[in-house]
Amino acid sequence: MQNRNYLPIDEVKYVVKKSQNFVITTHVNPDGDGLGCEMALLYFLEKLGKYATVINVSETPDNYKFLDSENKILTFNEGDYDHIEKILNADVIFICDMNQSHRLRAMEKYVLQSKAIKIIIDHHLETQNFADYYLIDVDVPASGEIVYKLIKSFDGFEIDKKIATGIYTAIMTDTGSFRFPRTDSETHRIVAELLDAGVDPTEIYEKVYEQSSIGRIKLLGKCLSDLGTEYDGQLGYIIVTQQMLKDYGVKEWETDGFVQSILSIAGIKVAIFILELRDGVKLSFRSKGDIPINELAKEFGGNGHKNAAGARLYSVSVDEVLEQVLKKAEKYVYKKQIGVEK
Repeated sequence: MQNRNYLPIDEVKYVVKKSQNFVITTHVNPDGDGLGCEMALLYFLEKLGKYATVINVSETPDNYKFLDSENKILTFNEGDYDHIEKILNADVIFICDMNQSHRLRAMEKYVLQSKAIKIIIDHHLETQNFADYYLIDVDVPASGEIVYKLIKSFDGFEIDKKIATGIYTAIMTDTGSFRFPRTDSETHRIVAELLDAGVDPTEIYEKVYEQSSIGRIKLLGKCLSDLGTEYDGQLGYIIVTQQMLKDYGVKEWETDGFVQSILSIAGIKVAIFILELRDGVKLSFRSKGDIPINELAKEFGGNGHKNAAGARLYSVSVDEVLEQVLKKAEKYVYKKQIGVEK
């Protein structure tokens, strides 16, 4: 495996130049960073005269469909041999915003079987050794910044509005609209160039964040009214069950961002969102300051960043997960046994 402190952009640039047939993918339940990276890479490769296909294991959430106005993204169907054939016969597979193969779900075995050169573009820790090249920088706030650097390595290539829109969406969403840690001056310099390429920040923000259904807003209100707290009010948690989704007419992806609402409450340092899935539970963790919430996520088989992380569990109930999470979270809230004294 490549050292993640070393970005082999020149090697990947050579691979791109000599290859013709590309597949681009991202993790299950894709977010703005993953989808933005994919679409920027797709339009970039097409401008180079390459053949590229985006194939995802999950459907694109409604608030990100503006990135794919031409409906180019394929949703993987294991019964569709054409999808499998594209993966197996690709020259190169770009895997965006993830570095653990299990996050490809049904696509995983075909990606691993493929003889294609596999290139990871990511900014998360705990890299799994399954690819050929690792464009990983854990110090950048979004994988979109790495896509930008790869594209800029092609001398004379001009980033157009479609490419810029993908990169901007990736960076905007994963920086919490430029307010999360690691959003530095370099990030803003990159964004300035994207604006010069024609990106409309007002329009993108509106499409991503201001298209909520009435059901989503009512469900969020219900969750916040039922907010649970622990540890002197320093930890807040909310739960959404499958029945609640049904009652409010809300899809699972529409709950993205719920966890961040908890952190807006004064005094709360740790926020936990528990979403009941059809086959398990999804956990979202957020924290403030020096609390390494990714370490809590690791205790449940997940990962992420210091202040934002998540995990997914299968064949478990919400009640049993809640009890375990709250118990294990105590030492993080009070900063015990994790290298920091209370």
